[in-house]
Amino acid sequence: MGSKTDQIKGLANQAVGKVKKGVGKITGSKETQAKGAAQEVKGKAQQTMGKAKSAVKDTANKVADKANKKL
Repeated sequence: MGSKTDQIKGLANQAVGKVKKGVGKITGSKETQAKGAAQEVKGKAQQTMGKAKSAVKDTANKVADKANKKL
């Protein structure tokens, strides 16, 4: 997956997780609350992965640009 795709999926998972957590609180379902919290964490991790991929890509591009200028 690309960095932007990871970030978008992460945002979506985070949002769905928050909704699940809220529904769990309203209905009194500890299981739904836990599943929502887990999905939020998954979303945050996906976003972090996307940001890391983007940073690596940017760094690699900068290094390649400098190498090309020396040629």
